[in-house]
Amino acid sequence: MDGSPTDTQPAAGRVFANLPAAVLVEHAVRRGEGLLTDSGAFAALTGTRTGRSPKDKYTVRDSVTAGQVDWAANQPMDPAVFDRLHDLFRAYLQNRDLYVFDGAAGADPRYHLPLRVVTERAWHGLFARCMFLRPTAAELAAFVPEWTVLHAADFHPDPARDGTRSDAVVAISFERKVVLVGGTHYAGEIKKAIFSVLNFLLPQRGVFPMHCAANVGRGGDTALFFGLSGTGKTTLSADPERRLIGDDEHGWGDDGVFNVEGGCYAKTIKLSAAGEPQIWNAIRFGCVLENVPVDPATRTPDFDSQRYTENTRAAYPVEFIPNYEPGGVGGHPRNVFFLTCDAFGVLPPLARLTPAQAMDYFLCGYTAKVAGTEAGVTEPTPEFSTCFAKPFLPLPPKRYAALLREKMDRHAAPVWLVNTGWTGGPSGGAGERMKLSHTRALLQAVLTGQLADVPFAPDPVFGLAVPVRCPGVPDRVLTPRAAWPDSSAYDRQAQKLAAMFAAEAKKYS
Repeated sequence: MDGSPTDTQPAAGRVFANLPAAVLVEHAVRRGEGLLTDSGAFAALTGTRTGRSPKDKYTVRDSVTAGQVDWAANQPMDPAVFDRLHDLFRAYLQNRDLYVFDGAAGADPRYHLPLRVVTERAWHGLFARCMFLRPTAAELAAFVPEWTVLHAADFHPDPARDGTRSDAVVAISFERKVVLVGGTHYAGEIKKAIFSVLNFLLPQRGVFPMHCAANVGRGGDTALFFGLSGTGKTTLSADPERRLIGDDEHGWGDDGVFNVEGGCYAKTIKLSAAGEPQIWNAIRFGCVLENVPVDPATRTPDFDSQRYTENTRAAYPVEFIPNYEPGGVGGHPRNVFFLTCDAFGVLPPLARLTPAQAMDYFLCGYTAKVAGTEAGVTEPTPEFSTCFAKPFLPLPPKRYAALLREKMDRHAAPVWLVNTGWTGGPSGGAGERMKLSHTRALLQAVLTGQLADVPFAPDPVFGLAVPVRCPGVPDRVLTPRAAWPDSSAYDRQAQKLAAMFAAEAKKYS
């Protein structure tokens, strides 16, 4: 069968609504959707698509979006095309067993978005249950969804018939308040589609939507960690000394920061109990592993293996982290970190930004796509992703930058650039990935005020203020040029990246 709506199916399917995690796991195992691992986590494979498919994502151009969406960066879809696809989705799902999750996005009650996720796979239902906010029994009794996600993993649209680019599609209609996800088993498309929805809705209410992690210290000091997948948001925000608000998506409103989600979606490649104990211990019953190879005899996951992809993932409820923040909210940030995975290996591991530099780096959003995060990406590739969230931004980037600047100015939040990428050389060359212990030490120094009396020196190429020393970090690591064995090679690479920054910045000047 090719997954089209004409496939022969039973006369009627069953609907399983809001099943608990244990029952969803039972269904997934019984249906052969994956394996139960030795830790109790459920492991599933996503087939040929092991990451997001941004070129297959569309926003419907309708009366709601026509004058607001940045169409230069978002693929438009005609309402009639969406309606035909919607009918095909519903016809395809009509006689199949379906798993329904009713929940919400947005921990702040004022910005609560009730949503319904309908899937044909039990494990995708479990994923939705992990990632979104889970209502109480009383809330479910009166639940009315505002948005609906239809996920038909095995329905493949026909480009010639349906007007899509390939046999996969993610389409968002703000007029219909419906998201269609088809032709891909990669569960991340579900959560990122809702994040895209909120990136359109929240700015209308003066709320800054952010692709960032957030945590809070014992003294109530909130910190934000912006960055694309693979830059360390989940790893660095899961700090045993601080309470985790969330690891990926947040809003910044008048009263502070709130989590968009109810779970975490952590990369697991090279995961170890010693390096990331909180994430390691969260991989237990109720957690979903994506594309992690599992020994069929022992059921032990191999987190070092890239057999299917480097973009291996674990989805689990945020309460699986011992020191999570139960309410999912925090005060106004006292520190903001921009995480960048520098594939050139020339940016310092830590630098303090001026307000003007913060705007430039936010709008440029330099990082490197990490292998496997998107379809077709097989090695680190330098990328400028505006606002550290380009694939998820319906509105023009300057709308989000203006919100950030207003929040920064009002609450006097300093911004820091953190390179979690390479040092001593470029990726694929003489460089090596920045040691996690060094990055943690630098963040700790900022958060505890240890750098307050430390002098800062300007970087000669990028003009960034770099600390001359930091407890737990060798001085030579703080200065990128000193970490390279060939200083002239560093100069060439640094000038190359600086020229790329200048060209990118011109787009927003």
